[in-house]
Amino acid sequence: MFWMRGFAGRSTLATVVLVALCALAVGAGSAQAGEYHVYGCRMPNGQVAPTDGWSGSATGVSVHAEDKCAKGGALVAALSEGVSHAVGTDTATWMLSLPAGETLTKASLWRAGDAEGGAVANATYEFWLAGPTQPEAFGSCVYVSGCMKTVGEPEEPLSVSNLLPVPVANLGEHLYVNASCGGLQTYKCPSGKGDSNGYAAVVYLYAADLVLEQSSQPTVTNVEGELTTAPTLTGTADLALHAEDSGSGVYQAVFTVDGAEAGRTVLDENGGHCRDVGQTSDGLPAFLYLQPCAPSLNADLPLDTTTLADGAHHLVVSVTNAAGNSTVALDRRVTVANQPQTPSPKTNPTPPSQGDNGTNASAGATLKVRWSATAKASLAGAYGHAQTVLGRLTAPGGAPIAGALVQVLSTPSFQGAKTVALASARTAADGSFRLRLPAGSPSSRLTFAYSSHSGQAVPDVTATLALTVAARLSLNVTPRTSHAGGAIVFTGTLAGAPLPPGGKQLVLEAGTLGGPWRQFQVLSTAAHGRYRSSYRFRLGGPIDYEFRAVSRQEADFPYATGSSNVVRVHER
Repeated sequence: MFWMRGFAGRSTLATVVLVALCALAVGAGSAQAGEYHVYGCRMPNGQVAPTDGWSGSATGVSVHAEDKCAKGGALVAALSEGVSHAVGTDTATWMLSLPAGETLTKASLWRAGDAEGGAVANATYEFWLAGPTQPEAFGSCVYVSGCMKTVGEPEEPLSVSNLLPVPVANLGEHLYVNASCGGLQTYKCPSGKGDSNGYAAVVYLYAADLVLEQSSQPTVTNVEGELTTAPTLTGTADLALHAEDSGSGVYQAVFTVDGAEAGRTVLDENGGHCRDVGQTSDGLPAFLYLQPCAPSLNADLPLDTTTLADGAHHLVVSVTNAAGNSTVALDRRVTVANQPQTPSPKTNPTPPSQGDNGTNASAGATLKVRWSATAKASLAGAYGHAQTVLGRLTAPGGAPIAGALVQVLSTPSFQGAKTVALASARTAADGSFRLRLPAGSPSSRLTFAYSSHSGQAVPDVTATLALTVAARLSLNVTPRTSHAGGAIVFTGTLAGAPLPPGGKQLVLEAGTLGGPWRQFQVLSTAAHGRYRSSYRFRLGGPIDYEFRAVSRQEADFPYATGSSNVVRVHER
């Protein structure tokens, strides 16, 4: 590249940013920058990886920027043989942009290539990498400077000879990978020869193992639930919260009890993106996407207090992003009391227990349940909002059954749904219990069952509640201003699962301001509930329209009718 820098009027080249995603080091209250890996094109074990965020550009005749990673190939930047390529015009580049607020701290690339098309006076074929700006080159192959054969091993993509660690001086906002005809403006590279693949200059990027650093922490709001207020905890207690992270996304919740980690859970796998694929040697997590986890979510976190010894404990719950930076959501002293105390005969003359599930266990027990929000047996709730059930278990004569497990079964409201065990609740000393349902619960019928003896096939008593949840949709329309003959595009996502085979049917509706809604299109969702459609205006304006998407209740989707946000579009 020193030879190339001696030329005046160097060509303006399109860029490739190879971004690094960095490691997770979870710790309650940590304010240090965290790191995580991202794999591009290939993982270390050779398995195909996505090329999330990459974009290619090719200028000139017979110039190529091709993504062949999905078929086990590479990101290819190449200039074909048999064409006289122009300096300052013919360039192939791949680009991947670094997310805002994140820093590239390390990068290892596996590449091979050649510049066998040769050189003439003032023009030469080349491939080269650079960063953080194009002139700061490394890993170059310039024919006129002696690079006349293949660099690396194209037949062995992950071979040591293809490994190119990015120098520290070249880590920054961008990395670039390019193949070009370089030299003085107005000159051309020769057209006579190329390599066995027909390329005069080519670089193959087979894999990237990149490390990204993030210093910001997630934010946590709307913290509520039994874990936040109950003076005494029994059975499964919950914590509900809302979390956001503008960088790598909200990743895990970590429970710490008396200074020792008691468990952690991924809050939302984000369609599989927010999943640690491992294969690192430094203990950091690795992902396949630049911002792998959800930027915003609601979470309902259960804690099984039966795993803790009765007595006082110091409980800390933290939320981390994918980089491992954490924010404390809850920090308090709690008391656990799961082992029921045998009441004194003087204070409680209840007859001896008839079973082993709780003090005063009885096959003739009475089980009462209700929603905390309403006395009705049926509740209409919003998607993503956790609902709470209150209950009480008593023996004949009204004596409380303490320390008993009440099983909770859920039957989602769609055709062919199977009943599954949702959770269990343990009654307190007065026979009461409180259960917070997961925030993502669909419309369903809930059955609460009590058996006086463990292992009973048929419960002694049951009670039921019904939950109806409206579908939640998002809608985006672009552009927001159009004209007669102009088209607008609708995109959005339908939340909730499972989706019907072939997708859930949605309806697009339109109306003028203050007018009735009118259906104008029916469509079906694709994978993960995403949908896309378009509409072309036929009549001229000026007029303002409102649009929304509607998911109607159907037998094969466990959510009631719901509609999206309303988007206003102006037609000129």
